Amino acid sequence: MRLAPLYYVRFAAWFAGLIFLTANAPFLAAQTEALVSFSNPANLWGSGIEQVLEEAYRQCIRTRIIAGRVMNIRLPFAMNNDRDLMLETTMDMVGDGKGSPQMLWEATEEILASDDFADYINALSSGRERVVIFDMLERSWTISSDMLLIARMRAGSYTGLPHRPYILTSGRGALESDVYNYIYCIGHIGLDCSGFVWNILSYTAQRGGVDLGRELSRVLGVPRGGDASRYAGTAFFSSSNPQIINVSDEIRNLRPADVLLFRDIEGVIVHSAVIQSIDFSRGVIRYLQCNNVAQADERGVHDSYIYFNPANPSVSLKDPSLHWSQKRFPPFPGEDISWADDGERYRYRLNGGGRVVRIRALIPVVERLSTQ
Repeated sequence: MRLAPLYYVRFAAWFAGLIFLTANAPFLAAQTEALVSFSNPANLWGSGIEQVLEEAYRQCIRTRIIAGRVMNIRLPFAMNNDRDLMLETTMDMVGDGKGSPQMLWEATEEILASDDFADYINALSSGRERVVIFDMLERSWTISSDMLLIARMRAGSYTGLPHRPYILTSGRGALESDVYNYIYCIGHIGLDCSGFVWNILSYTAQRGGVDLGRELSRVLGVPRGGDASRYAGTAFFSSSNPQIINVSDEIRNLRPADVLLFRDIEGVIVHSAVIQSIDFSRGVIRYLQCNNVAQADERGVHDSYIYFNPANPSVSLKDPSLHWSQKRFPPFPGEDISWADDGERYRYRLNGGGRVVRIRALIPVVERLSTQ
């Protein structure tokens, strides 16, 4: 298996969307052709399982020109009711965090074409610092020029609430993170972690000739005519179901499409991610996830890396010698966050720490695709 340079991996999806910018310019035909070639996952990952997983991942990222800037737009993280704890009602997400990328992009494109979004983008180009205040329950936003509030935000004092986040903006135009904030707070659009993992795995299974929803329908308890994606939560991935195989988390045992499971501060498994590739010669594991605690321009779906010594593939993912590159940040600056990085969270020992599992129905698919 060939690992693409990390720089290219991170920006492949960005270049994929950039193609439409030059497609109608004959004098840039050569550059367009080069971008087309570069954006093809097969040119980076070959034709095996890693390429299929990458294809599934790229369905969750699109590139658009917004306010004259080329932006890499990621499907956001679904809230999982973690922002309505102070409310007497719940805030529904489009697709309940389990929607398909196609369905979520249709909703996203509608949001991005709205007059309200255009007004929001214009408000971020005033040339002056301002505070954007989102009301997620009302699905609305306001702008504050209050100098005291701005000073407090600069000093690190945060007065927002889970359903009313405050964001200090520079006034120099919208950034990718500003677009994310709008889609997340106003659109209520996103994937929860297990919804993302399910989309990745079901697409991979389909490419291998298996309908994962049909294969797992009975063990998931899907009613007749139901959608399996709505029942494939982290609780299923962390269960003792016969379809879930526990994998010893020594690196030599890992395979693409294996699922990483992380615990919360109380020791309950609440987060899942999926391994896209393991480069045993260079000592790099790349995994894909959807959460809200990455750096501002990587919230939502994104890739993360684990670096290990290639001479010691028998080491566990819990070993402190491994470097987990994924740092954890508050969803909105000023909010609280646990753990400094994914590695610290995976090593969290309460109730045994992180786990790796494999979906039994996917084993023949991974084997088949790995030999292509």
